[in-house]
Amino acid sequence: MSYAFPPGGLPGQDVSPDGAAVFTDAYALIPAITMRDIVTSFLPGWQATRAWIIARPLSGFAETFAQYAVEVEPGGGSETPEPDAQAQAILFIASGAMRLTINGQRHDLVAGGYAYVPAGADWSVVNLGTDVLQFHWVRKLYLPAPGLGAPEAFVTSDSDVAPTPMPDCDGVWATTRFVAPDDLRHDCHVNIVTFQPGGLIPFAETHVMEHGLYVLQGTARYLLNKDWVDVGPGDFMWLRAFCPQACVATGDEPFRYLLYKDVNRHPKLGIGL
Repeated sequence: MSYAFPPGGLPGQDVSPDGAAVFTDAYALIPAITMRDIVTSFLPGWQATRAWIIARPLSGFAETFAQYAVEVEPGGGSETPEPDAQAQAILFIASGAMRLTINGQRHDLVAGGYAYVPAGADWSVVNLGTDVLQFHWVRKLYLPAPGLGAPEAFVTSDSDVAPTPMPDCDGVWATTRFVAPDDLRHDCHVNIVTFQPGGLIPFAETHVMEHGLYVLQGTARYLLNKDWVDVGPGDFMWLRAFCPQACVATGDEPFRYLLYKDVNRHPKLGIGL
């Protein structure tokens, strides 16, 4: 299994600057071709590391999460990766090898590895391999709820979690759920959604959850608000609440994307509260 990641580098001078990137008040489409060296950031507390910050909370848009694609050179990493003690982390490995330590417990992750790091945990990342480590990182402030404890850290992988087929779709649409939907301790999910060629979302979903969708594999036509767009490996879609969406998988391989959504909490009432 392969997992897309930003290409880096810089397009040649023979490439037209006309592109497919779109930013609207309902959604953003950030194509892989735009994720180049000149838009990376270096992060405090990280060594031999650069990151594409592809989503961050924006007032009046999507407000619950930030999403990064992080590249770590051999020997690089961080003993203090998270600057906010209230932030939880979800990590998904695209390539390379990660030594992840959470509250003193070591875990070695390779491509397809997945980790949940709760808010307030003591954690670190190091690339112990000889190849570049590439991983996706979702950050969200944890929202506790009365009567519920905080979730524990866990580590798993794409290959260890069987996809759950969606109802009434003959197996062409499935979701790899790393957290049980009814585990109300979790206030967000980061799953992998898979469509077999020709599979589709048969209605325009419209819902309160915000989304980040990073295409890991394959191609599709995707409905974003009123626009149908063509997407492929490494493209990122960023949706605010209630933005209509649907999908038709194209090509001859599965279409897979890493999906963030906020769940299991009451909306806050009152403007600015």
